[in-house]
Amino acid sequence: MTESTAPVSTDAATTDAAASVPAPLRVAVLGARGRMGSEAVQAVRRAEGLQLVAELGREDSLQALVAAGAEVVVDLTVPSATEANVRFAVAHGIHCVVGTTGWDAERLDRLGVLLAEHPGVGVLIAPNFSVGAVLAMRFSAQAARFFESVEIVELHHPDKVDAPSGTAARTAALVGEARRAAGAGPSPDATEHDPAGARGALVDDVRVHSVRLRGLVAHQETLLGGVGEQLTIRHDSFDRISFMTGVVLGVREVGSHPGLTHGLEGYLDLGL
Repeated sequence: MTESTAPVSTDAATTDAAASVPAPLRVAVLGARGRMGSEAVQAVRRAEGLQLVAELGREDSLQALVAAGAEVVVDLTVPSATEANVRFAVAHGIHCVVGTTGWDAERLDRLGVLLAEHPGVGVLIAPNFSVGAVLAMRFSAQAARFFESVEIVELHHPDKVDAPSGTAARTAALVGEARRAAGAGPSPDATEHDPAGARGALVDDVRVHSVRLRGLVAHQETLLGGVGEQLTIRHDSFDRISFMTGVVLGVREVGSHPGLTHGLEGYLDLGL
């Protein structure tokens, strides 16, 4: 006996298939006319499952995000604007992926208070979206407790508006935290006279040196020294496209991580 099967309507099958395809994630880019912003615009356009619904520059109203129905905002603006941008988005229930620097402890605390009022909203603040740079930061933190001395050199193009870079500051914070946890003291330094600041900035007890040179994109070295040996952990970004894998990953993941995540490593299973 053969079991009969009712014919399936072609129209009904097509409708069911369409209904099973998730709607694209609606994404807006702030700072869309800048170097990183324009690259992010192209990355969102190329990414499967994402739909670019707004490209905003500094003169555009943030209300355009609401009008466009944005679900995720990518902020690649400037330190003076990023906090207001993110606070507007969070207050309107829009998730944020932030690559702009300038998020000090005070700003992060204020954002934490706001996010507590909007518990379903996620914000990722990433000093660097390059997977290689994230790994270099983590490797630096892992190695820091084994060496007497550690210093960081970051090298960027001369159009960069802040120093040290967010990546260098984040690396110094991770290194400093790891050294304090291990009971390691500050790096030895007999310098007594440095009126021009040649020894660099002191960030979390780690010396950070900033180089600005035409032809560079984004580069960083962590120098670790012990008696009779040196370890150098270096990362180079030769093109801004190197950051786009992380930007797209952040856009896809931020809605699944309510609250504040500081660093792309929060979305990576590094096992470190």
